Amino acid sequence: MQKKIPLSCLEISKENLIHNVRQFRNLIKKGTLISAVVKANAYGHGDKEVVKILSPHVDYFQVNSIEELERIRKITKKQILVFGYVGKNNLEKAIKLGCILSVFDFHHLILINKVAKKLNKKQKVHIAVDSYLGREGIMPDDIEALVRELDKMKNIIIDGIYSHFANIEDTINFSHAQKQIDSYKNTVEILKKYKFNQIKTHISATSGTMIYEKNEGENNIVRIGIGIYGMWPSEYLKNILGDKIILKPVLTWKTHIAQTKILPAGHSVSYGLTYITSKETKIAVIPQGYADGIDRKLSNKGEVLIQGKKCKILGRVAMNMFVVDVSHLNKISKEQEVVILGNQKTERITAENLAKQVGTINYEITTRINPFLPKIIV
Repeated sequence: MQKKIPLSCLEISKENLIHNVRQFRNLIKKGTLISAVVKANAYGHGDKEVVKILSPHVDYFQVNSIEELERIRKITKKQILVFGYVGKNNLEKAIKLGCILSVFDFHHLILINKVAKKLNKKQKVHIAVDSYLGREGIMPDDIEALVRELDKMKNIIIDGIYSHFANIEDTINFSHAQKQIDSYKNTVEILKKYKFNQIKTHISATSGTMIYEKNEGENNIVRIGIGIYGMWPSEYLKNILGDKIILKPVLTWKTHIAQTKILPAGHSVSYGLTYITSKETKIAVIPQGYADGIDRKLSNKGEVLIQGKKCKILGRVAMNMFVVDVSHLNKISKEQEVVILGNQKTERITAENLAKQVGTINYEITTRINPFLPKIIV
């Protein structure tokens, strides 16, 4: 029986996903552990699908919320790092599900200890350190005071300490990154002074792994997000490392033509009258829109692939559909394949292409794809 293909779907390449993880395995020092970042629905790729594929190939999974933890705990027995803030109403559930919690401040640590004690459990935590990021985490000057209080917290296991780079991917000036590294290393040394010698340490996401860990990193975990999905953190890194690290995009976003017709010259297209045909124009109606993740700023300038050729968006992108010009195509018909993101024949539309057109980053392009779109592993 032939498998039914949805009208619109995301194809997820198992081969490319595993390939990308292996690229990072080859880059880092032997023994370094990989945490695959699957927050935000695996950057729009489908967390359940990605976790199933990567469970044999990575050491940790990293999520942001209790909801994400709950969903992927049903799929994998691997350790899961929860990096988002888990409030008091959800701590009991998180601890019961089994995870490593991130600690943002001293009061958060006290709360986690209290709930773990109630459940008669020892809860692993990783301490977030704000080393010149200016976001979540404990300030380095407060680390020693926090560590001195740990003896009172019998239900806490300090398993790790971590920080985030602020701008390592976008600049040839390494001074701020070095300032962060120095600050972070100092906090690690404070923990070692208090006999936390076997603690896990991590500061690098994809960009930090490419720039720092491969040469000088002393950390035993790296957190790979954008890179495992085959996208680069920045054009700068792609330019300097693209011949050494081969990343393959994992996601192809496909749909099919819903209608074709010919509009006469002088005819408006879609809402707002932002496009008027200058001549007789053959159009195709595409059944995706901003509710599905097609940015409205692609109106009148975005493109899709049909028959391996680029077709320009005409008029405004609507909630569930948009129109493209197919005047240059032959034998166009309903339900022909349309590629919104990915390859078709020799042409390609990347998340980076779309990001440039709407003034954002590739991360946002994929994470904003409607999570309800069907996903097919290929």
